[in-house]
Amino acid sequence: MAVTDNARAEQLKHAEAAAQRYARTSAERRAVEAQQDAGLQFPDSPEAIAARVTRLLDRHGVPAAAVVESIREEPLDAPAAYERILGLSKELQAWSFLPRGARAARTVARISVRENGRELPLGTGFLVSPRLLMTNHHVLPDAATAQQCFVEFDAQVTVDNTPAAPIRLELDPAAFFHADEGLDCAVVLVVPGGDHRAPGETFGWNRLSVQQGKLVIGEPVNVIGHPMGRLKEIAVRDNALQVRLDDFLHYKTDTEPGNSGSPVHNDQWEVVALHHSGVPKKDAQGRTLRKDGQVWQPGDGDDAIDWVSNEGVRISSILKHLATVPLDPTRRALLAEMGMDSGLQEAAAAPQPLPQPFPQPAAVAAAALATPQPSREAAVAHVGLSARRTAFGGGRHLAFLHGRSQQGKDPEQLRRDWTAGLNRGLTRAGITPIDPADTWFPYYGDRLTQVIRRHEAIPRSFEELAAAPVAEACAPAGPARSTYEQLIAEAARKSDMPREDRLATERFGGSLVGDLQQQLSWLAAKTDLDEWVIATILRDVAAYLDDPGVRDAVLDCVLETMPTSGELVLVTHSLGTVVGMDLITRLSPELDLTLLVTAGSPLGLDTVYSRLLVGGPKRPERVAHWLNAWCPTDAVAIGCPLGARWQGELTDLAVANARDRAHSIEEYLGQQEVATRIGHTIVSA
Repeated sequence: MAVTDNARAEQLKHAEAAAQRYARTSAERRAVEAQQDAGLQFPDSPEAIAARVTRLLDRHGVPAAAVVESIREEPLDAPAAYERILGLSKELQAWSFLPRGARAARTVARISVRENGRELPLGTGFLVSPRLLMTNHHVLPDAATAQQCFVEFDAQVTVDNTPAAPIRLELDPAAFFHADEGLDCAVVLVVPGGDHRAPGETFGWNRLSVQQGKLVIGEPVNVIGHPMGRLKEIAVRDNALQVRLDDFLHYKTDTEPGNSGSPVHNDQWEVVALHHSGVPKKDAQGRTLRKDGQVWQPGDGDDAIDWVSNEGVRISSILKHLATVPLDPTRRALLAEMGMDSGLQEAAAAPQPLPQPFPQPAAVAAAALATPQPSREAAVAHVGLSARRTAFGGGRHLAFLHGRSQQGKDPEQLRRDWTAGLNRGLTRAGITPIDPADTWFPYYGDRLTQVIRRHEAIPRSFEELAAAPVAEACAPAGPARSTYEQLIAEAARKSDMPREDRLATERFGGSLVGDLQQQLSWLAAKTDLDEWVIATILRDVAAYLDDPGVRDAVLDCVLETMPTSGELVLVTHSLGTVVGMDLITRLSPELDLTLLVTAGSPLGLDTVYSRLLVGGPKRPERVAHWLNAWCPTDAVAIGCPLGARWQGELTDLAVANARDRAHSIEEYLGQQEVATRIGHTIVSA
């Protein structure tokens, strides 16, 4: 049987099975619809909703400021608060929704087969690691079929609605291929193109997660694919999850044949399912119906079927299956490239479900208002990343030291983001871009959150936090509060805030705004950062500086992933500039610090530099050169330039970061002057 005929026959078999599952869940679906008709947006279990809200807040899937504004107006119990937050995530999308969707779309490819001298579209696939592509078993049922196929990335129209030039790549099932008929999934290796780069380095790839909390009933889904083999399309309207089964999801969205193998995303562009079939409408005798109500016949074509729903295979089920497949070490290592959240790390055991307690309202407050908790989904602790031994000749090192709010994030992705920003600047300067794998990336995000939570006093109640002004809601609950208040006050003074006796009286929620809130509001008004960002950054700086236990834990964590000899270029950002200055006192004596770069730094505040291990505002002797990049609209860098306060050789560089991205490290590193200094030191040396 021809490949296309076999794929169509298998697809119809899956459609029949999907229709049977759809019929078995009719009572559950009617109950969901009745609850939605009664006004309940998300008729899911309390545990599922709590897990979803926790994931949203942990991963900043909904703006924290909007969360607080939505729940502070009236007293709400936990379920009502979760419902309100989920409603926000559904109706209110940050600007990043569109570029993140465009980024996800680049990972999607059209699969075609060479058959009898023709090239015929067969389905859709998407990258799930730098080298692996996922699709359906009924699209690629075996290695022989995969060998006949090829994939096309960027098979789409441009912003001007003209066809783009697709990039064709071959498949290599001999290197890796696995398919499972029951879950209708297949994974195959994609051959690098002419530039010899892994496809994921060019088009990106989807970070799959084995954990729960990615979608609840009633939430929208977005499907990207090649329906009927056409150029890439996206379904983002009139769609929602209807029913969740053990291994499958039923959702309402507009898809057509050819979308087989498409990724099903939530609104945060996380893959929640592998689309594999529509659900055909049946009559009382179980016969498939056409859109005109007549009984469908095989010669009518699939597009004549009245599809009433769609079915996708849950990504968590696929990942759990892949974890049990017996593979040799080489192929197991390829699966491990999917990342830590997949649960497929080479040395990891089969992932076990983690307990999902039903959080109390205070947990929501802690996630939205106070220190964000490390993701509960993380089955394996995130660790720092070392550079390749051959990087920059083996004797020079480039290390990135991140700031706050990185808990629960993938260090591999963070390193790629930093490198991408730097490479933009290097390209503008005509300097050879660098490979992310050639950089050191110490990661202390999870450790910082853990030790702060361990050292802080008992947090305030949900009601207290929800009713408080931003400055108060974000304030540390322990002894670091005094340092936090000093940081805000000093930053406000340095931003030319008028004296208190000249300030007009303001009100917040019916009560007088205190000095702390006035100072924070002034900072936000004078810069491109909102109150929440400023307050949470300064809160974590205060916690780090005030508590020796927090400081030691962070420094010990960073030192676990640092070179011990050679020449070092250390690039630091935000809280990382404070950590980095302390780190210098503990680096190996065999390490020569040839260049220190600080970006978006609070080192110009007396409250900060007076508490550093270096003993005040004086450049450490072991730092050969120091570049401090700052943006005038970055509230965290309000004490810059540093030259007037810090002793020793220092270059201050004022840059113009994009609006609403004043504190972004990618913006700082993308500045040509910053990248040039780094490039000439590490690349051109």
